[in-house]
Amino acid sequence: MLFTDMSVKELNNYIDEVVTNIREDRETTKELLDDAMKWLAKDESRHQQIGLVLSKYVETLQRSNDQLVRVVNMVSKNTSDKGLSEEDKNDLLDMISKETEKDV
Repeated sequence: MLFTDMSVKELNNYIDEVVTNIREDRETTKELLDDAMKWLAKDESRHQQIGLVLSKYVETLQRSNDQLVRVVNMVSKNTSDKGLSEEDKNDLLDMISKETEKDV
């Protein structure tokens, strides 16, 4: 489906879905990070075993922050007089595609 063929309602539904998925992913990642930190706190020598995993959890949280910022920027641009740029449209389509693929 082309971006121009998408109704405002459909676009808003996709944006809501993307934001919901980002929030759910963040919550899951935070829970995993909390569990890993508790396990690590029992013995500092475990850091070698779990350090890389912890860094991946933090990277996941950083990516979700970036995604939220991009969504907010796109929505903000869409409400201004300028509208979305082609790059914004492509970014949004990429995010929607990734979220749709995750659901399949």
